[in-house]
Amino acid sequence: MAGIKATIAAMMVRPAQVEDLYNIMEVGRRAHSFPWSEQVMQQYLQRPLSAWVLEHQSSVLGHAVIRVIAGEGELLTIAIDPEQQGKGLGRALLQQILTRFAEQHAEQCFLEVRASNDAAIRLYESLGFACAGVRRDYYPCAHGREDAWIDALDLTAHDILD
Repeated sequence: MAGIKATIAAMMVRPAQVEDLYNIMEVGRRAHSFPWSEQVMQQYLQRPLSAWVLEHQSSVLGHAVIRVIAGEGELLTIAIDPEQQGKGLGRALLQQILTRFAEQHAEQCFLEVRASNDAAIRLYESLGFACAGVRRDYYPCAHGREDAWIDALDLTAHDILD
């Protein structure tokens, strides 16, 4: 996967399949200090339109897991292969996810982000997300626990494709 110089336009976001599990887990392990377990990811792969992959030339470069309940979308996890970060792929994947929420008539989108994850926070804020609360000691970290910021986006008030 190293050295892929494709443009975002050449990327494809598609529903994840059970066959994608290995590649999804590899990206998750490289991108997150505390990735989801295979068992949890398998559960979401069994649910139609819950897990999505960003791929280029059959290589999985990222993934996201979502759900929509009662008009609210929730981004449960998102990851981009660290070798591909900083190229706009996270933004491209997230914009596609927001489009999926809109297609499912979600009016709000929520997510949790580590308080220390400055790059993700900047991305979310650039797309219009705002901090709506804090979950104290939510995430495990190397030295105990870390707060999560709960971010929200009003999908009815934003053009999600900008």
